[in-house]
Amino acid sequence: MPRNRRRKHGYLDEPERATLTLTDMAYEGHAIGRLDDLVVFAEYGVPGEEVVVEIYRKTPGFASARVVEVLQASPDRVEAPCQYYGLCGGCHWQHISYERQLQLKRHVVQEQLRRIGKFESQPVNETVGAQDPWGYRNHLRLSAGRLGDIGFMRRGSHRFLQIDKCLIADPKINDAIALLQGKGAGLHQVELRAGVNTGDLIVQPDMTDREPLAPPGSKVYRDALLGREFQISAPSFFQSNTRQAERLADLVREKLDPQPDELLLDAYAGVGTFAALFAADVRAVISIEESPAAVADAAVNLADLPNVRFIEGKVEAVLPDLREKPDAVILDPSRVGCHPGVLDAIVRLAPRKLVYVSCDPSTLARDLRLLVDGGFDLLDVTPLDMFPQTYHIECVANLRLKT
Repeated sequence: MPRNRRRKHGYLDEPERATLTLTDMAYEGHAIGRLDDLVVFAEYGVPGEEVVVEIYRKTPGFASARVVEVLQASPDRVEAPCQYYGLCGGCHWQHISYERQLQLKRHVVQEQLRRIGKFESQPVNETVGAQDPWGYRNHLRLSAGRLGDIGFMRRGSHRFLQIDKCLIADPKINDAIALLQGKGAGLHQVELRAGVNTGDLIVQPDMTDREPLAPPGSKVYRDALLGREFQISAPSFFQSNTRQAERLADLVREKLDPQPDELLLDAYAGVGTFAALFAADVRAVISIEESPAAVADAAVNLADLPNVRFIEGKVEAVLPDLREKPDAVILDPSRVGCHPGVLDAIVRLAPRKLVYVSCDPSTLARDLRLLVDGGFDLLDVTPLDMFPQTYHIECVANLRLKT
């Protein structure tokens, strides 16, 4: 990055060292310390530690830093098992024991509800941990180097990092990396997607001309959740942790408590996962999704379910004109949260039950405040660890219409 541009954004030409006591954990995985009146967000720290940091960016209100020496370690600090940790940007918390990761994720959700949502009390349950916090990712997007090696980009840079395996990736993906390593010359990216419960594996682009033993570059693959198979095309979203996605579905069902006489609205429906899993529990389902690829997948996945009606379009465009009044609603938006028009429509429709699935606690807290102000009670929020070794947090918020 040019020097003047770095200065403009607060980046220092030379890092500054400082000794800090870390007191808290912020959203996005940085431990918090103070240097006089400056709040310092430190990568690779653990609350409770005394550390030496290198500050690489300063602004009037805060500084960004990374831990370079631990003077007094937290009992929750562990040795990161991955040889690429700190170089690759995929994981943030391998240096923290898994039990502590779960506690910190609950704490972060509570803080987001308090700070952003202005909730005086935060009804946040214990984090639902993963049975195995390693080898879970069913989807990796890798970069290709000039010599044909495949890997990731180094954290905070555009420099290439060749890898042999990823410890959070499904074993089938690591097998494919070993097979394809050195054969990516001329490619920009190599994308691998695995069906954990089906054995499917696709490679994009098709590399069978370079490696005849490579999985074919199919446009679709299949995976199964709770015994039901789903078609997923390469552009479509599907949860990257299949085992935890099954626990997520069970948790949503528990909180939603679907009944045979109810109309369920499934907004941001993706490939039809919730609609397919809950259709037998309710009278009918209305699903809304804007992605053409996901809609095409959903047509296959829901073909045997006559009580599901699928609408292609933006949720904020469809909901204001919806004539039916749903009894229960599932909201599962992307990281940016719900469009204001969606929340306005939900308040107008006034369903008795509402479950909000979120992958970003900050936008969840923002939207929950609007929903509570609009007439709903927030019963509880349950964090679920869809992404072990990272700061990312999936949450299931359970709301009911005020009576």
